[in-house]
Amino acid sequence: MIEVAALGEVLIDFTYSETNEDGYPVLSAHPGGAPSNYLAALAKFGVSTAFLGKVGTDTFGKLLTGSLQKTGINTKGVVASDDVFTTLAFVTLDESGNREFAFARKPGADTCLTFDEVDQQILNECRVLHFGTLSLTDEPSRSTTRQAVAYAKEKGKLISYDPNLRKPLWRDLEEAETQILWGLRMADVVKISDEEVEFLFDLKPEEAADHIMENFPVKLAAVTCGKDGCYIINRNAKVKVPGLSGLHITDTTGAGDIFGGSLMYKLLESKKAPEELNADELWEAASFACAAAGISATQPGGMYSVPSLEEIAEIIK
Repeated sequence: MIEVAALGEVLIDFTYSETNEDGYPVLSAHPGGAPSNYLAALAKFGVSTAFLGKVGTDTFGKLLTGSLQKTGINTKGVVASDDVFTTLAFVTLDESGNREFAFARKPGADTCLTFDEVDQQILNECRVLHFGTLSLTDEPSRSTTRQAVAYAKEKGKLISYDPNLRKPLWRDLEEAETQILWGLRMADVVKISDEEVEFLFDLKPEEAADHIMENFPVKLAAVTCGKDGCYIINRNAKVKVPGLSGLHITDTTGAGDIFGGSLMYKLLESKKAPEELNADELWEAASFACAAAGISATQPGGMYSVPSLEEIAEIIK
């Protein structure tokens, strides 16, 4: 049985490693894409996962399909097309490891997924469907995402959501706001960043956590604050969990996605509905997710940077 499916993008992250003699960045290629990184965390911890998305039949598409399989993610929902090129992201980093993005995606394969191409057997089988907003920037993937989420909700699936705002991909930031808010109205479990809540609500993380619970039908929300940890909230409690100190952060690419996948792992492990967790259980889940995300940021890339359960346990201890 597939426990968690994710719909959206799998892509190549070209990440800065050095500057050449002409002043241009030398880039290293890593497999990534927010939903793919999310699933990679779950698969690393032994959860059965499947990816729903589209790549090209080019070299990068073949490499990415192989990377998904290597991490243990089921790829029967991956569509390969001759008509479009696999999406590429170019990531430059500042001295703190924070990222700036540029995309080769006009169109990219991920934006061209139609609902007819979505493997409905996976939607029927999974317990959780996860999505983000990169699939909401363009048609036909926007309509596909909306249909898939509606279908999953009708079937009683738990809906997980990470806005993962990438401003360069939106032609209009008002449209970005509209689509992100739609996602919040559809989701049961939300992972959202401090930058995203400031963009949406002009609120600080703690205030935004309260705002989301009061104004959307969300059952559990985590507002992440990078190295400063997160606020996690449901109807029972709100907890502030600090980030890890003493880590040598080199690349934060995928860290938020790994936080989200790690949080979902703990929610599934609890065997409770998200709204039923008490303060101690929220603390345990968010501490685990913060540790997984922090350790991942000491390694390059997203999909392959997920730490083991043993590494996470050791650093929490």
